[in-house]
Amino acid sequence: EVQLQASGGGLVQAGGSLRLSCVTFGASFDNDAIGWFRQAPGKEREEIACLSTGDGRAEYSDSVKGRFTTSSDHAKNTFYLQMNNLKPEDAAVYTCAAKITNGNLFCRNMEYWGKGTQVTVSS
Repeated sequence: EVQLQASGGGLVQAGGSLRLSCVTFGASFDNDAIGWFRQAPGKEREEIACLSTGDGRAEYSDSVKGRFTTSSDHAKNTFYLQMNNLKPEDAAVYTCAAKITNGNLFCRNMEYWGKGTQVTVSS
């Protein structure tokens, strides 16, 4: 059974940093796509980052570009979202998701989802 486990959320002051982790179980996703998503209360879920796990290519939404970075540690089946210069509007429930793409950078219709982790940013 494939499972994803997101963690690392918490409370941080504006301007601070957090690193989220996404551990996968039951599959390594060595050459696939890992997406990071967030959803704030009353808002639709937003795709903020998509990582091609085989070659490290990544795409980011305009809302986080230049502040967030995604990476992977295949030895640990773990994927990371480094979030710097956090703003109050970044507060949301963050989650990771995976899709078997055979090397394509594509984070739509994700197949496997982790449970969310809450990020709160105080001003």
